Amino acid sequence: MAFTDKDPHNAGEILRVVALGIRIERRKARGKPVKALENRADRIREKAQQREDQRAKGRKK
Repeated sequence: MAFTDKDPHNAGEILRVVALGIRIERRKARGKPVKALENRADRIREKAQQREDQRAKGRKK
């Protein structure tokens, strides 16, 4: 279930993306690579958007 009507993410996904964002910022501050963590956050967002798009498609019919 989406956290809000305008947001495709559920509470767990929001928490995971925020936690990844914190890890990304810490690694950036230390000068370490962050691409893998950014890709993981992007996959979470894309999966949530796809799920909500499918739900919206089902509601229109």
